[in-house]
Amino acid sequence: MFKFTHNAINAMSKRSIIYFSIGVLFMFIVIVSFSYRKVMAIASPTEFKYDGKLPYKWSPPDVPQSMSFAGEKVPLEKQAIHEQMQRELLVNYYYHSSTLYILMQGGRYLPLIEERLKANGVPDDFKYLCIAESGLQQVTSKANAVGFWQFLKETGPKYGLVINDEVDERYNVAKSTDAACKYFKEAYSRFGSWTAAAASYNCGLTGFDNFSTFQQTKDYYQLQLPDETMRYIFRILAFKYILTGANKLGFIVVGDDLYKPYASKTMAVTKTIPDLAQFAIDNGTSYRTLKTLNPWLRNHSLTLKDGQSYEIQMPVNN
Repeated sequence: MFKFTHNAINAMSKRSIIYFSIGVLFMFIVIVSFSYRKVMAIASPTEFKYDGKLPYKWSPPDVPQSMSFAGEKVPLEKQAIHEQMQRELLVNYYYHSSTLYILMQGGRYLPLIEERLKANGVPDDFKYLCIAESGLQQVTSKANAVGFWQFLKETGPKYGLVINDEVDERYNVAKSTDAACKYFKEAYSRFGSWTAAAASYNCGLTGFDNFSTFQQTKDYYQLQLPDETMRYIFRILAFKYILTGANKLGFIVVGDDLYKPYASKTMAVTKTIPDLAQFAIDNGTSYRTLKTLNPWLRNHSLTLKDGQSYEIQMPVNN
């Protein structure tokens, strides 16, 4: 009788310990699970989708506390200006493929653009205007504006660009940059600020003049302008902010990712070239390479008048 009771008590004690242990473990799991859910709820409002996959999380990029364009202060302390800046940052910050490609192209073209801006006495920040216009690509707009600086056919010759059936110097990066600099200096002389000069590149000298005269101010940040021009300077500033802080913002393009400038040498041409393909072959290269280095050549031939000459880029290594 005594032996049976002792065994029964031992069995009951073991069961109690097991049940107690299970209870403690269960409570531990409940507490950890609750704590984890609470932390996750605080850390992220994102909900799991029905298939269990976690969607991406997006948030507006931070607006810098201060910015300038060509040394001129941007009044970001004003709510309307702050919101306009945030809008363009939002649009351009999340356009990842385009931003990365601009950074890659920048390795090839920005040194030349920077050099021409400096040589012409135009602030370096205008390279971001070029990026806003074309993304450093030889594009043609719906209005038939062409090249890195998006000159119209009727505007280019006013600033020294040759445009005809065989030659279109809007596609010549160096010469079109020089032409853009002539415009910016003219606009700066007229309006008294680089910001206004840049804005007028979008709506035209006459257009900006009319808006500023009617509203009795030349301050871009106080003017009511067409929507595209209202966004224009902020788009330029967005590129400046993103590209100058690319690594910090997660756009990593380094080393071999950066496109290198084409290795080329300059050849002076003083006589008509009736067949550019044959000319390329005779000089140890191909028509495709010739066109890559000289996109301003727009036909199969190049006609020169007496005393006229052109500089053509030829590959150093074929």
